[in-house]
Amino acid sequence: MSLDKVLSISGKPGLYELKAQTRGGFVAESLDTGKKLSVSVRHNVSMLSEIAIYTYTEEVPLAEVFQKIAEKEDHKESSVSHKESKAKLEAYFQEILPEFDEDRVYSSDIKKVIQWYNILIKAGKTDFNTDKEEEAVSE
Repeated sequence: MSLDKVLSISGKPGLYELKAQTRGGFVAESLDTGKKLSVSVRHNVSMLSEIAIYTYTEEVPLAEVFQKIAEKEDHKESSVSHKESKAKLEAYFQEILPEFDEDRVYSSDIKKVIQWYNILIKAGKTDFNTDKEEEAVSE
């Protein structure tokens, strides 16, 4: 699944899917509730495809992190809740991405990644292969 149309909107809980462009912004649909929302240009919006996690050597795209979680959890919801303690979250993330930069990746970031992963799984979005992996397979 491509994360190009999956959005995080500042001040709004959950994740949204981009549905249509409007003159003053766009229409997004909640992956949790299915409710549509009109989003103006004043909202701070992030596309999940443009988010990456810092490691000591490079930035790993969020899709790759989701794929690693999916492989560990057999494409089911994560075994660790986003409401767990900081130590438990960091230990879990260390299993997923051992080289993540502990100074630049905060526990709040880990909470979001796990919460977003669970939202995507509940919404039936379970294939997180990146374009690079798809190109390599086609060659």
